[in-house]
Amino acid sequence: QVKFVESGGGLVQPGGSLRLSCTASGFRFSNYPMDWYRQAPGKQREWVARITVGGFTNYADSVKGRFTISKDSAKNTVYLQMNSLKPDDTAVYYCNRPPSYRDTDAWGQGTQVTVSS
Repeated sequence: QVKFVESGGGLVQPGGSLRLSCTASGFRFSNYPMDWYRQAPGKQREWVARITVGGFTNYADSVKGRFTISKDSAKNTVYLQMNSLKPDDTAVYYCNRPPSYRDTDAWGQGTQVTVSS
């Protein structure tokens, strides 16, 4: 059973930092690329960042230069380091495999990030 458990969210002031974690289970983590997504209130879920099996990364333009995705395959965990946070980054953050790699519609509960003074 595929499962994702996100953590690390919270309330932070603009300009602050957070590090999100997502631990996956139910599939061979090291064989798959991993994505972070976010969903702001009243908006559709959007893609944020990707890390490939080989460790290459790419980012949505809105977070490039501020966010860093990484992983620890020994822990089946993907991370998202978020720096220089802005109010527009406020959302629930989720991890998952890229759409073409999914064999299930499972999602975790997400972790809430709120950027506000």
